[in-house]
Formats: sequence, structure tokens, C-alpha cells
Amino acid sequence: MKYRKLGRTGFEVGEMAQGLWGMSGWSGSNDQESLGAMQLAIDMGCNFFDTAWAYGEGKSDSMLGEIMHRNPKKRIYDASKIPPANDRWPALPSYKYQDVFSPEHVFKYADLIRKKLRVESIDLLQFHVWDDGWTNEPDFRATVEKLKDGGWIRYFGLSLNRWEPENGIKALHTGLVDVVQVIYNIFDQAPEDKLFPVCQELNIGVIARVPLDEGSLGGKMSLETRFPKDDWRALYFGPENLPKTIERVEKLKKIVPAGMTLPEMAMRFVLSHPAVSTTIPGMRKPDHVRQNITASDSGPLDKGLLAELKKHRWHRKPQHWSD
Repeated sequence: MKYRKLGRTGFEVGEMAQGLWGMSGWSGSNDQESLGAMQLAIDMGCNFFDTAWAYGEGKSDSMLGEIMHRNPKKRIYDASKIPPANDRWPALPSYKYQDVFSPEHVFKYADLIRKKLRVESIDLLQFHVWDDGWTNEPDFRATVEKLKDGGWIRYFGLSLNRWEPENGIKALHTGLVDVVQVIYNIFDQAPEDKLFPVCQELNIGVIARVPLDEGSLGGKMSLETRFPKDDWRALYFGPENLPKTIERVEKLKKIVPAGMTLPEMAMRFVLSHPAVSTTIPGMRKPDHVRQNITASDSGPLDKGLLAELKKHRWHRKPQHWSD
């Protein structure tokens, strides 16, 4: 496992971290297997875990709290997220800040998350959605400053809306945001345009989420793939998205170098960008942990392959099925 600084937090985090959403809301998850995968990740050098209250109404926060409790001598960095009070993903410009992140709502959930994690101070607390139109709201600054000054959190971050990487840049310039989380993968390369340069300029940590495009870049899906109705992927990989995705994945498979797998290439693509601090694949199963951490050990992709992968960029805008 290689380590990188998470921006100005100074945290030395494994560049391959673990995202916990799939452990709490996706079909095929088993709690004991998930905890086993988390322990294996720690044993292999993983020290950063990303969770959120919305992942099972505190379930994944509890799982992270449990695994940290089992490893008291290891420094494990916890990152969680405050859900939007209006329960709407993504944030829209028409939503009022007070209806989404009022001080009362933020502090209520910050306290709930602390208790689930079994910590006094959360290493990184993020807003789970964001719209830059809220940047100048007085309560935004007052809330973040109170969270930090009161010892509720060590650092603050924003999780940016899907396929809107520039809808957060204004907030980064306030000085309140230490870390930003954004979708970045072979298909979704837009953060490279404007967001990453700003993050590098301001020393903002970058958490790259969805490195495998919700699973398609794992290379095992087909046109016949179906998910249970209560699994979010059933909507994401519905008839409007699945055929287009599979077509693009099949093209990628043709350029995977000998001795490399598609998911390895996808992970190493993400970690090849110097702005990225860490990436957070689900890794619900032990084999996923081993494969992904091995990808970290292998280092960046060569320049020729990176140039070829630039051609597979997919310009996408939020849709009703992508929330």
C-alpha cells in the first residue's frame, strides 16, 4: 500500500481506501463478510474508511465504529457524511440551504455519527450533497467553524453531486473546505478540467469515488445483468444506461494490457492523477481487497496507456436514474 497526504489535513492515508455504501444498501452484502473484508483491508495497510449516515441509517457508521474498536492500536481515519434534511439527491439550485443543512440538522447528525463511530471528534465530516449557490449563506460558515472550534470534527469536506465536479469550486475558495469528494474514473474525467487544478492550488484533499463506475468497470456485467429492485444499481443500470455502458466497457476491454485486468487498469487510472489523495472502492469481499490493494502497489499507468484512455472520456449530465 502506498500513502499520500490528504491535502492540508496532513493525514497520511492509503491511496486505496474503503467505501462502505455497498455494505449497507446493495444486494449480496453480508455483514460478517463485510467486517472481514474491512479487517483484511486494515491488515494490508488500509487506514481510511468513507461512510455516511445515509448508508443504512447509520449502519455503515456502526460497522466502522466496530472495526475501529477492534483495532485500538492502529490509526484509522474515519470519514462520514451529513444527509440532506430534505432527503433529496442531488442538491438543486432551487433548494434553500436552510431546508437542507440547517444548524440544528447538522449538529443532530454530527452527534449521531460520533456515537455510532464511538469517537469524540470525527476526522472528516462532509456534507453529502452540495450546491455552490449556498456558499455565501452565513450559517454555512458559522456551522463549519463551530464544528471545528467545538471539537466535533477535525476537518470538513464536501461530497459533490454526480457529474457536476465544478459545482463546489466556489465553496473551496472560502477556506472552510479541507477535502472534496468527487466521482472520477475512466469514463468520468471532467474533474481534471477545473476542479483538480483548484484543489492542487489550495492544497485540498481529493477523495475519488466510484472508480469502477458503480461496478461496470469491474468487467463482469453484460446486457443481461439485472439487480434486485431494492438495490440502487437497478435504477442506475436500467434500460437508459446499461446498453451504452456495456458498449463502452467492451471497447475498453480491447486495450487492457497483457497481464492486467480491467478493474486494475481502472483503479490505476484514478491513482495516476497527482491531485487524487485516495480512492474508495467498495471492496465488500476479501478478494476485492486483495485485488485493489495490489493495484495500488503496481503504481501509475504509463503515459501511452493514459493517453489512450483519455479517448474513452464520457460526457454525462445528471439524469433521473443517476441520483
